[in-house]
Amino acid sequence: MNGDEAAFRELVTTYRHHLFQTIYAIVRHAKDAEDLSQDVWTRIYFSLPQYQMKGLKTWMTRIAVNRAIDFKRSASRRKEEMTAEMGEPIQSSGTHRYFEHGVEHEVMLNETTELVRKKLHQIPANYHEVLTAYYIHHHSYQDIANAHGVTVKTVESKLYRAKQWLRNNWKEEEFL
Repeated sequence: MNGDEAAFRELVTTYRHHLFQTIYAIVRHAKDAEDLSQDVWTRIYFSLPQYQMKGLKTWMTRIAVNRAIDFKRSASRRKEEMTAEMGEPIQSSGTHRYFEHGVEHEVMLNETTELVRKKLHQIPANYHEVLTAYYIHHHSYQDIANAHGVTVKTVESKLYRAKQWLRNNWKEEEFL
């Protein structure tokens, strides 16, 4: 495919939806998934010379997954930095990062935090444990399985059912 734009267009047409869905499953925001899709296709185009002719769809999906994960990590760091800035003591100049964000932002952040706390208590206990271990403490499936004395397959199943429960019981609009 070296430089063959028609072939690349065909590749995009064939796999566009798959890569978008892959990215969306990770970032959970359509606009971000669209932006990341464009970035992924650019990366794929420029990486094609290094492609080793083994599992094209898998190779492209791996690029998309890695980019989406990088994006999520970056977004998470930005949130942590913002939260840390809001907790800083007042500077000697008398200005505080808190005031840059405004009182309205602080109130909305507090309301959202409280809503998440309430919602977390609604999650059934068996789902709460596995969600917390995987998403908050970043334990592997194997670590969770060892800690709970179950198989990795059981952990996968619990995580799947927990995510289904969240989709069915939480509405994204409540958090916006």
